[in-house]
Amino acid sequence: MLLKDKLKPYRLLLASQSPRRRELMTGCGLPYELAPKYECEEVYPAGMPGEEVPLYLSRLKSEAYPAALAPNEILLTADTVVVSDGEVLGKPLGREEAVQMLRRLSGRRHTVVSGVTLRTPGRTHTFAAKSSVWFRPLADEEIAYYLDACRPYDKAGSYGIQEWIGYAAIEKINGSFYNVMGLPIQKVYTELDKFLK
Repeated sequence: MLLKDKLKPYRLLLASQSPRRRELMTGCGLPYELAPKYECEEVYPAGMPGEEVPLYLSRLKSEAYPAALAPNEILLTADTVVVSDGEVLGKPLGREEAVQMLRRLSGRRHTVVSGVTLRTPGRTHTFAAKSSVWFRPLADEEIAYYLDACRPYDKAGSYGIQEWIGYAAIEKINGSFYNVMGLPIQKVYTELDKFLK
């Protein structure tokens, strides 16, 4: 049986404001509803290894959900970070920080890690996906052009792989492309299928 048919007795709630995550869920044919918007302060313990941060934050977002889940509801929360030399690069606070992040990623490899949490009233399952991404060296005028054209200030690491920079500057990826876009949708699909068993 296809996963979309297995999900018919359930309400899959996507707790994310990201248009990219919505696009990936739709593209994968998963029937979902958007959870109502709610606040969650995305703070993690100082000194936490960068690759553990998205797992921690996806669980934090799940626990912050303000409504009690019904027996047939599955809440899906996610967080994606860019890790460079062990340091987490989140969403830039402005243009200057975005320039610094892209200069830091230029000509080097970094890691994109997503944490995803699935939760029902009785069970919680959290998993991660990692992708390595290689950028060719970027000229300052390319960085300026990209920031002006795409304004990637809502994206971890100051870039979206599905935008100009992904076409023009990313040399290769080891891992899921969609993970770099913001949700490791193939892994979500398979983990959700296992979660229902």
